[in-house]
Amino acid sequence: MTRIAVFGDLHGNSAATAAVLDDIDTYAADALYCLGDLVGYGAKPNETISLIRERNIPTIIGNYDDGVGFDRDDCGCAYQEAGERERGQQSLFWTRAHTTDDHKAYLRELPFDSRFEAHGLRVRLVHGSPRKINEYVFEKRDERSLERIAVSAESDILVFGHTHKPWTRTIAGVRMVNAGSVGKPKDADWRACWVLLEITKEGGAQVVFRRVEYDVALMARAIRETEGLPDNFAHDIETGGAAV
Repeated sequence: MTRIAVFGDLHGNSAATAAVLDDIDTYAADALYCLGDLVGYGAKPNETISLIRERNIPTIIGNYDDGVGFDRDDCGCAYQEAGERERGQQSLFWTRAHTTDDHKAYLRELPFDSRFEAHGLRVRLVHGSPRKINEYVFEKRDERSLERIAVSAESDILVFGHTHKPWTRTIAGVRMVNAGSVGKPKDADWRACWVLLEITKEGGAQVVFRRVEYDVALMARAIRETEGLPDNFAHDIETGGAAV
């Protein structure tokens, strides 16, 4: 059996990231990969990036990594209301201003996707979808749309993030896995989320979602004490994205 750990959407939450890496270590995974969005929303972008770089973890680029790394004026997020959009822009500009040039250069070099095989199964990792870095692939999306995405993946297992909501289904013969979010879950569970893929020599695949507790109060306090970051982001990590 090959064990592959996948996690993403860290969003400047260094405590959650450290806790997830510690949890992954207990499973003795054969490989681990990061789905990107290391920065944004949280108050610890440099510390979070450092945790990934120190371990040389293969990482793909998220839309927020792109926005910060290239100093763009938009993070590629599809905000639904004006207040949310304004807070998102505050987060982008604050993170751009406080992420070091060295870390920005690292973010710019991250690839769009990652592909590998395990016991004959083709695995592809993307941030949003195989088509776009910032496409939201929700479980309840139109079935025909999900089928088109599955086929476009050209893989047997497709792992992605971006929505911050974990789920898995087999669609058009492709095992689709949303790894959830380490640093900013949106499924009303504040605990950090990562996924373990267990692939057998016979070509079977089991998907195990892990939830990890961490010092959320510390990270929430860091946001509230940081000028330029809205307190809403602290509430988001404390409640797992539950409405105010």
